[in-house]
Amino acid sequence: MSIYTCPHCGEKTFTPIKKAVSGTMKSKGKPCPKCGKLCVNGKGATVFEAVYCLIAFAFIVVIYLNGLKSEWMFTHEMPMCICLLASMYVVPRIVNAFCFRLVQSIRLDAYK
Repeated sequence: MSIYTCPHCGEKTFTPIKKAVSGTMKSKGKPCPKCGKLCVNGKGATVFEAVYCLIAFAFIVVIYLNGLKSEWMFTHEMPMCICLLASMYVVPRIVNAFCFRLVQSIRLDAYK
């Protein structure tokens, strides 16, 4: 069920899963099934991913620096860091699937 509109041809050709993996402005993008031109999520998606990854990385550093201060933190340090690293990959894709609009890919190397 396609519910998102391609910015090139104006047809509803993108599903939430295709939109989630189309990436941000720094990625090549995914081709539209109808017209074949590349589409990516907009600037908001790029800013969200950068800010979220920066905050998650800051939490990883705080967990690492405070890991020896308590026994509970010492035993749960590795699982928390692994979950934060996984969330740096998963959460931006889930948000991209539903929150930001598709735009045309502006990367020059995407069209070679």
